[in-house]
Amino acid sequence: MESARSTSEAASLKGTGVVAGIAYAPAVWVRPRPDLPEAGRTIAEDAHDSEFGRFTAAADTVAGRLSARAETVEGAAAEVLTATVGMVNDRGWRRGVKKNIGFGHPAEYATVAATQKFIDMFEAAGGVMAERTTDLRDIRDRVIAELRGEEEPGLPDIEGEAVLFADDLSPADTATLDTSHVVGLVTELGGPTSHTAIIARQLNLPCIVAAGKKIRQITAGEVVLVDGARGTVTRNADEASSRAALAEFRERAAVIAQWRGPAQTTDGHRVQLLANVADGNAARLAAEAQVEGVGLYRTELSFLSTSAEPTVEEQAAVYRKVLEAFPDSKVVIRTLDAGSDKPIAYATLSEEENPALGVRGLRLARENEGLMTRQLDAIALAAEGRSEDAPTWVMAPMVATEQEAEWFAGLCRDRGLTPGAMVEVPAAALMSDQLMPHLDFVSIGTNDLTQYTMAADRLSPQLAYLTDPWQPAVLRLVQETCRVGALTSTPVGVCGEAAADPLLACVLTGLGVSSLSAAATAVAGVGAQLAEVDLASCQRAAEEVLGAAGPDEAREVARRVLLS
Repeated sequence: MESARSTSEAASLKGTGVVAGIAYAPAVWVRPRPDLPEAGRTIAEDAHDSEFGRFTAAADTVAGRLSARAETVEGAAAEVLTATVGMVNDRGWRRGVKKNIGFGHPAEYATVAATQKFIDMFEAAGGVMAERTTDLRDIRDRVIAELRGEEEPGLPDIEGEAVLFADDLSPADTATLDTSHVVGLVTELGGPTSHTAIIARQLNLPCIVAAGKKIRQITAGEVVLVDGARGTVTRNADEASSRAALAEFRERAAVIAQWRGPAQTTDGHRVQLLANVADGNAARLAAEAQVEGVGLYRTELSFLSTSAEPTVEEQAAVYRKVLEAFPDSKVVIRTLDAGSDKPIAYATLSEEENPALGVRGLRLARENEGLMTRQLDAIALAAEGRSEDAPTWVMAPMVATEQEAEWFAGLCRDRGLTPGAMVEVPAAALMSDQLMPHLDFVSIGTNDLTQYTMAADRLSPQLAYLTDPWQPAVLRLVQETCRVGALTSTPVGVCGEAAADPLLACVLTGLGVSSLSAAATAVAGVGAQLAEVDLASCQRAAEEVLGAAGPDEAREVARRVLLS
């Protein structure tokens, strides 16, 4: 859908769009964080216990408020809030505060110092762990405000409709947004996998992240036009054309709400739409959407806080909850994608110079084959009794060579499992003619494939212009994978964020992708878009996009072919 035509005085600011949609409303800013105390004042030794008691009371109050919020929401929002409560109650963090108070620091500064230690650790880990520093700063600020008796930072009181602006919205605030008032969301920082982006997708709220410091030019009350598909915030946009674009978006939303699967183009070409899930609860929620199964079950997310490897039986019990949510449908399980930004204590190396290019995913099994075989044993145990109409497919992340594909496929077949591989390393796409003869399917992880193809951290706001799945270089690798898939009769799916973009989903279909797996809330939008185009148009759009100079031109080319 085209956004509103701007007046000559209009000016657009660019960020990374993570949820498509149009919003046109006044801007509001989150309440500011408290000023942080500095070292200097000390307290007497006989006051240390009472000072720690003051901190504990404040932290318990904050944890209680967040727990109460968690009970009012469900799905990803509830999971995020529960995780935040866990951080407030973390014994290591509280011990750090107590230690700092023992050095004579007041509770406020002791909280800052203890939190900063964890922030430094998370930033050093990089990736998703670095994004969690937003959560740490949030709980720090809430506890400091409570210690001082100040108003809690975060969401302002909003009357009417508004676009919410923030440096990086906290998970606690994102999870409890009232979408009857907040119609759009723009953050200075963040990334496509941040809590803000995850929950904005669940709420289907037009959202732009990584917009940079330039958004601070926008004042409270200023009416702005937000285009989540293009990632633009327009100031001084023409009111008439902006309201027309908003009306068109709302009409489109109504169409999407009425869509029912299965997905197919106007000429009957079927595309399987599946859900990405993290656990049994997410799978149960996804089963209520218009999905045909699970295309990506991220098993590692169930074990991020586990210090010792679960037994085969314990793992099987976890996996079985996802399988039970889809008793009559395909479920694709990814083996541990631990390492890099998702360290697991019992699986990953303690230190690596460059973990994103280090020992992660399948590579963990080179030195610890039992880690892989025990997980496959657990998956096979969990899948016992499932019918042929509800297959259990298993794929390995970070496959890069034919030897790896052959080895993993053998392990799966020994256990009666259907073997596949993630295509997220460019080498896997380029050598897919050697990998696919050993595999029954492949699934393209566009998030990592884009990161590695463009040599750019996919979570870096500064590099968001490179880590865009519309990059023609990335789409050419998708094309090559699909070409070999067609020659070898190997199904090719996509399970990265690209699958959630309705327009890009059509392009991927034109390239030869047969299944798309995304957040369950994004599936209807993709299905509704596919229902309005024919396969020939998808193929023509795909061919023209491959020749584009960059992602912005690629989007415009696809719009012209598919939406005109």
